[in-house]
Amino acid sequence: MVLAGGKSSRMGTPKAALEWHGATLLHRTVAIAARATSGPVVVVRAPGQDLPAPLPAGVLVVDDPQEGKGPVQGIAAGLAALAGRAEAAFIASTDLPFLHPAFIRSVLHGLSAPGTCAPDVCLPVARGYPQPLAAAYRVSLAQTAERLVKEARLRPAFLFAECLVNRLDDAALRADPVLAALDPHLDSLVNVNEPADYAAARARPAPEVTVQMFGTLARAAAGAAGRGPRAVRAATVGEAAAAVGLPLDRHVAAALNGDQITRDALTPLAAGDTVFFMSADAGG
Repeated sequence: MVLAGGKSSRMGTPKAALEWHGATLLHRTVAIAARATSGPVVVVRAPGQDLPAPLPAGVLVVDDPQEGKGPVQGIAAGLAALAGRAEAAFIASTDLPFLHPAFIRSVLHGLSAPGTCAPDVCLPVARGYPQPLAAAYRVSLAQTAERLVKEARLRPAFLFAECLVNRLDDAALRADPVLAALDPHLDSLVNVNEPADYAAARARPAPEVTVQMFGTLARAAAGAAGRGPRAVRAATVGEAAAAVGLPLDRHVAAALNGDQITRDALTPLAAGDTVFFMSADAGG
C-alpha cells in the first residue's frame, strides 16, 4: 500500500509526480511494492488529487475521506480497502526512491515474529527514527485507525500505543542475510523531503544488475562477452536493455529474476536483480 500524499510545501510539487528514470516516484514505489507482495496494491491519495500516469495495471486507488488528517487517516483508508483481500500490508510513502523488494519482504516477515502473540505492526526504527511509512500492519487495524482519526489522535504513535509492535532496529533488519546483502545501508528508508534530497537521490548511480540474453538474441550478440551475463547499471528494464544495445520492442520479452515476465520498459529494477532477455517470437 502506498500513500501518495499531496503537494509538498517544501518540494513545491507533489512528490508522487517527481521524475524517476523515465517514470515517476509513485510509479516506481507502486511497482516495487507489486514485485515484493502477492496481494493487491492500493494507492491512497488526497481528496481530488490527480495521480501521475501511468500506474501499473491492477492498482486500486482510494481517497482519503478528508484533507489534511495526516498519515493515520491514510493508513485507515488503505487498510479498509484491503479488508477481505489480505491479512497484512506493507505501507510506504511515495518518496522512497531506493525502496528494495527485499526490505518489504523482510519487514512483512516481522509480523510473524516468534512469541505467544503475533505482532500487529512491524515497525523499523532505523537510520535514527521510527519509520511508520515503511512498515507492515495487520489489515485488522483499520477500525482502530478510523477511531483514532475520529478522536483527532492523528499521529502513528497513538496507533502503536494500542497494539503489539515488533520494533526492528538497524541491526535487527541487517540480521536478514538477503536484506544485508542487497541493501546493506538500509537505503530503502531514504526519503526526499527537500529539493536538495531529490537532487542528491537523482544523482546517485543506478543499481547494479545482471543482464543475460538467450535464444536468437544471444546468437545475435557480438561475441561471448555479449552473450554471457553482464553487470550493468540500470534503474528500469528499459535502461538494462539499452545498456546492452538491445531494442526493447514487441519482439523482446524480459524475465525478471527468472519469473516475472514483462515487456514494460518502466518496470523498476533494484540492486541484485537479474534480467533475462529473450525473443518473444515463436521459436526464440
